[in-house]
Amino acid sequence: TLISWSVPFPVSCVTRGADLMEDGQVVLCPPDCTQWRVSVFGTSVYASVSSICGAAVHRGVVGPSGGPVKVHRLQGRHNYISSYAHGVQSQALSRWTSSFSLTKPVNDPLELSSQISTTALPAAAIQPVKKALKKPSVKKALTGGNRDCPMDVAVVIDSSNNIGQRRFNLQKSFVSRLATMLKVGPAGPHVGLVQASDSPRIEFFLTNYTQPKELLFAIKEVSHLGGDTNTGKAILYTVESFFTQGGGVRRGHPRVMLVLVDGWPSDDLEHSATLARESGINVFLVSVAKPATEELAMVRDKDFMKKAVCKDNGFYSYMIPSWFSTTKHVKPLAQRLCALDSLLCSKTCYNSVNIGFLIDGSSSVGDGNFRLVLDFLAAIAQGFDVSEVGSRIGAVQFTYDQRMEFGLYDYQEKSATINALRRIPYMSGGTATGEAITYTAENLFRRTGPGRNFLIVVTDGQSYDNVKGPAQAAQKQGITMYSVGVAWAPLDDLKAMASESKDSHTFFTREFNGLIDLAPLLIRGICRDFTEAN
Repeated sequence: TLISWSVPFPVSCVTRGADLMEDGQVVLCPPDCTQWRVSVFGTSVYASVSSICGAAVHRGVVGPSGGPVKVHRLQGRHNYISSYAHGVQSQALSRWTSSFSLTKPVNDPLELSSQISTTALPAAAIQPVKKALKKPSVKKALTGGNRDCPMDVAVVIDSSNNIGQRRFNLQKSFVSRLATMLKVGPAGPHVGLVQASDSPRIEFFLTNYTQPKELLFAIKEVSHLGGDTNTGKAILYTVESFFTQGGGVRRGHPRVMLVLVDGWPSDDLEHSATLARESGINVFLVSVAKPATEELAMVRDKDFMKKAVCKDNGFYSYMIPSWFSTTKHVKPLAQRLCALDSLLCSKTCYNSVNIGFLIDGSSSVGDGNFRLVLDFLAAIAQGFDVSEVGSRIGAVQFTYDQRMEFGLYDYQEKSATINALRRIPYMSGGTATGEAITYTAENLFRRTGPGRNFLIVVTDGQSYDNVKGPAQAAQKQGITMYSVGVAWAPLDDLKAMASESKDSHTFFTREFNGLIDLAPLLIRGICRDFTEAN
């Protein structure tokens, strides 16, 4: 095996550990890699997204003149440690799927055996470093940062020729003041930075700098790139490459993208902004020095702000007249970024589900009890954020026949949805629940991601047809079913309709006025199912 790697394989300064297919491969690093902006993540053990040659210089295995280095593939891990060594600053990374370590290549089998034992040393070497960091700051790590603003924020800055060096520096100063106002910290907001230019570039990820001083220094060190203002390209790149687990995204924390544009973008924003919304990212756009009247003819899309933001309601768009007057805008913008209840694009169970109500309108219910059913369903609807970018609610009433009362896309506001529910007229008739389930699955729902479609069946008696087959078909279609029985509804039917686990998706109350007490339990159940599926 040693002989097969006796001739080093030439690589470039930006070749990553992930680019090598073989373990134990010897590569030849070119000279002057430290003059490139190589990305290195870790100390001794490096995330496979790191530059091999940059890591080799950092480790001291090769010098500035380059040379051969042996790459050992390792498993992924948590908490890659940042450090400065041999002229290379490595970055921290919370997690990556694979790693590598580096040694000088040897041909002596005896040396190889000792070399194998040293591949475990980097992990051991990390231990004291972590301890040293942890000891003085463990209390700070638990309490640091603004806990009322637990956001993961990507700041996309304008690095085009149009902004120029002077305004670029003013932009960095504005971002620094904003980061200070946000009060970043381990338990508070995390901030990363992406530059928009001809090609976007990630300067640092969310977990690289979680202490204010480190973050402000990192922002200060960012250099101007030049090129076009390809903001759409940068938004797309940020969605796909920045907001990842490897980039330090925290599960369950709201994701925010703050996009700064000097003048107007060079490319189209609509496609990338749609992808950002669908990915649960709240896009804010700050337009500085908007185009003058005589410049409007040069603007590719005059509605670029409306198309870029999470929702065109005025909250996500922000105008600043000049880079020379940004100070007074820092606090109001920070307040918007931290307004948890207003972040409509965050994907939570409350704003990401489609709920269908299948309502028994048979003669045994009666008009008075039917109104109690509608009150119960309105209480469930009240628990969700119904909007054009949020949750959707639809309703079908059934006897022997079925009637679409309103579809998932008929109402885009919660108040209108609840009013429509309360206005449903009582049908009266027989009870064919199986046919009603089939009708609803085919006519109310569209196919969506996992754990998004929910059907709540409310009935007070025995169905005249089979319910098990239609319920199973609906569930295969991706619909999670809850059955709610009242009065004489048989438990066997309720369980046959409900999704697994049956007990957590089946509810029963003897009296119609007891339904209202079940509303919080159903809301909690839907949230549990959504969270487990996503």
